[in-house]
Amino acid sequence: MSEPKLAINEIFYSIQGESTWSGLPCAFVRLKGCPLRCHYCDTSYAFSEGLKRSVTSIVEEVSKLDTRLVEITGGEPLIQPHVHTLMEALLDKGYEVLIETSGERDISLCDKRIHRIVDIKTPASGAADSFLETNYDDLRLNDEVKFVIMNKDDFDWALETTKSQQLIGRVRAVHFSPVMEQAGNSEIAGAEALCPELLSGWVLASGLPIRLQLQVHKYIWPPQARGV
Repeated sequence: MSEPKLAINEIFYSIQGESTWSGLPCAFVRLKGCPLRCHYCDTSYAFSEGLKRSVTSIVEEVSKLDTRLVEITGGEPLIQPHVHTLMEALLDKGYEVLIETSGERDISLCDKRIHRIVDIKTPASGAADSFLETNYDDLRLNDEVKFVIMNKDDFDWALETTKSQQLIGRVRAVHFSPVMEQAGNSEIAGAEALCPELLSGWVLASGLPIRLQLQVHKYIWPPQARGV
């Protein structure tokens, strides 16, 4: 039987720019492909660019990078079944492994040792109603939830979802992130950046322990930079 393979867009070493792991050196494994077309997507090049690689070769490349923290991302990594083989291989080697997913696929299939960062799509994202509702039931304290906010309607929806799903206390952190400047993109409509100061005011007024999240890597490198 041939070794499991994954369509990989890029593997790189950078500063983690999001989540409670923000600021730490991290190895990133970006998988090819995504069924969603969010207006603010900043990695649309991963929709169609990539090569098939064996799980062994991916782990070997990660092992050459000077970190024990790895994030599997995309695209949408859970559309490739063998991503679970990759997760388990990295976890078995003692890596701290994060996976970022839109929650469009079943997250309960992920290894229980992994840290799931679930990016729930807001109404203005262009991917509204893509979230698999049963995933709410599987969220746990090892997970983090992120909402990317485009406007006040998005904020109000995300706030109501946070309350109705009792996310505060169920997961490690709830992040509200403003849409930031994006690279040019011919495949999707694009989105205007949301002023972080405006979102900060809404978060403060909510009275909830929501984390305002800014994409640190976009303050270090230009929006169009890859491999960061």
